[in-house]
Order: sequence, then structure tokens, then C-alpha cells
Amino acid sequence: MLRNARHNKILEIIAEKEIGTQEELCEELAASNFSVTQATVSRDIKELRLFKVKGNNKRFRYASVNENEGGISDKMRSLFQACVESMHAVGNLIVIKTLNGNGSNAGVVVDRLGYREVAGSVSGDDTVLIVCETSSDAHVVCSRLEAILKS
Repeated sequence: MLRNARHNKILEIIAEKEIGTQEELCEELAASNFSVTQATVSRDIKELRLFKVKGNNKRFRYASVNENEGGISDKMRSLFQACVESMHAVGNLIVIKTLNGNGSNAGVVVDRLGYREVAGSVSGDDTVLIVCETSSDAHVVCSRLEAILKS
């Protein structure tokens, strides 16, 4: 229970403030009555899949994968848009065709999105295969990925 409350507080803090270091995050958590060590914060950052993005006031700040659609940066969105040629759902699978040599790039984006409907993915040279639990999940994920291509 404490871990979930701490995780929620971390997400709240990074949404409100530009936090650039683990030490800053420790201080903010302490100000909110969470007694943590740097090692705990480091583990929380990994579990929450936080990453660094360019900030407005600071050089870099922590961000959550939930901050923008699918949790990908504009750079990753552009990469996905540039390398994907086509995609379609087939049963509970999604097949994404990419430019030669870009299957792994598209695969990284799919993995970063962290869609709960995705059981796993495999990337090749020019193809990504996404496995979903059900065919309806595959159609939902395919629609969301197509929306990223069009944005």
C-alpha cells in the first residue's frame, strides 16, 4: 500500500514540477511525509518507467510514459511515422511493415507505449509482429497506432 501511494505521489510531483535528479525527488517526497532513500527512489523510477525529457526551466526532467499519447516523445512519434509503411490486424496479431532496417525502431516505440492489450512483440528487419490477447484487443491497439501515424 505504501509503495502504491509513493508511486502515485511521484507521478503527481513530476506532473507539477520539473524534477531533474533523484535527490530532488527524494526531497519532494520527504516534504510530503514519505521517508525514502535514493535507492528506493531509483527503484521507483525504474518500476514507473520514468524517463528524462527536455524541460522548460531545467535541462532535463523526469517524465512519465502517460504524459503524452502512448507515452512517447515527439522524437519517437516522428521516428514511428517515418519508418512505418503499413499495418493491419490479423486475428489477435498486428503486422507492421517498416522501411528496411527499421523494424527494431518501430518495435521500440511499440514497447515504450506499454499498451496493456499487448502481450508481446517481435521485431525483425522490416516487420514488427505484435501479439494481443484477443482479436478485439488487436483492433484497439491497431487503431491507436494508426492514430499516432496520423498525428
